[in-house]
Amino acid sequence: MSTIQMQQGSRAVAALYSRINWRLLPLLIACYMFAYLDRVNVGFAKLQMQSDLGFSDAAYGVGAGIFFIGYVLFEIPSNLMLPRIGARLTFSRILVLWGITSACMLFVRNVPAFYAMRFLLGVFEAGFAPGMIYYLSRWYGPKRMARAIALVFVAGPIGGVVGGPLSAWLMSSLAGVGGLSGWQWMFLVEGLPCLALGALVWFTLADRPADARWLTPDEKRLVEAEVGGNGGHEHRIDSFSEVLRNPRVYRLALAYFCIIFPIYAMSFWLPTLIKEQGVNDTLRLGWNAAIPYVAAAIAMYAAGRRSDAVGERRYHSALPALAAAALLAVTPYASGHLVATLALLTAATACMWMAYTVFWAIPSETIAGPAAAGGIALINTIGLSGGFWGPAALGWVKSATGSTSGGLLLMACMAALSCVLILTNKRTVAAAKTRTA
Repeated sequence: MSTIQMQQGSRAVAALYSRINWRLLPLLIACYMFAYLDRVNVGFAKLQMQSDLGFSDAAYGVGAGIFFIGYVLFEIPSNLMLPRIGARLTFSRILVLWGITSACMLFVRNVPAFYAMRFLLGVFEAGFAPGMIYYLSRWYGPKRMARAIALVFVAGPIGGVVGGPLSAWLMSSLAGVGGLSGWQWMFLVEGLPCLALGALVWFTLADRPADARWLTPDEKRLVEAEVGGNGGHEHRIDSFSEVLRNPRVYRLALAYFCIIFPIYAMSFWLPTLIKEQGVNDTLRLGWNAAIPYVAAAIAMYAAGRRSDAVGERRYHSALPALAAAALLAVTPYASGHLVATLALLTAATACMWMAYTVFWAIPSETIAGPAAAGGIALINTIGLSGGFWGPAALGWVKSATGSTSGGLLLMACMAALSCVLILTNKRTVAAAKTRTA
């Protein structure tokens, strides 16, 4: 093939993926933004809900984290079904059920009801994030995967950027309207859009390139070639039974646990951490809480783009986690100084989300075929339990000591451990290819 033909082919693929990006990613970003928002808006609800209902810090921490218990229990079944029933049905079902449950949080009146609703929210959302990773792997090859993941998962920080001011405004402006508290209106308003998104997914999303009516036969073949264009498939895990026996999968799952632990501890407790620095106005607190997520959104995209450009994953995930550990360890010493504390929390949040983004390009390069949905779900199932232990541990530490400093140091230790686990998980696809050559 001549140089001119190769250049023309590259331009054709680039133009094709520009269309695919615009067709798929905005909708997935919107869905994941509400997924993240409906998980963590309880952090803002706490500012009113805790006093209204008489919850302790420990009860709040457990309730915030119990979402992940329901999620973990139903994660693998949801993702094993995904290749059989398709992403369109899976994502629509998840969006509608979690939207209804999130809106129904307004009926919570006591601790058991709080626990039950958070648990059900986890059950109904189970499989969404790993399902999207599997779905993206059907459309994007290894040269584009980290950037695609970054663009979709940047919706998490965007949810924080939008959710902070929005939640604060809803709680302040609608308090008392219709006899409902501000936190009740917040759950209702932020939960119902998921029903509309579920319908939109059902009518517009294609399960795989072969089902996309907006692609020509030649374009479908180009996508299939891009997705299957990674050499070294002989080193990838291609059956779920092999996934269950492979120690590398469990090392990745533990590393992910250590990443998720501080991410969700921060997500659920960030409004409280800022309030401890003397910010008592709800609207001002909401705007301050958005700052770390602005930085995280920018950092995620930059990390995914650079990781794809150089074809390296481990260091692009591990080193930001190590930086986050150092920043979290220093944060307690800035207590009482809002600007310094917010700067440290902002930098730590950005680093942890960078580690999170690039991390998910590692399993998608290791597990192939139908096993990918179950394998990614297994890693996410084990790892996402950190979303329970992180917020709960911070709540227990604060109840026991009256301070969040010990919880921040624990978060730093977990971030540092994730760095070690990722760096010692050396046998990547690229490495295997080199040895074979």
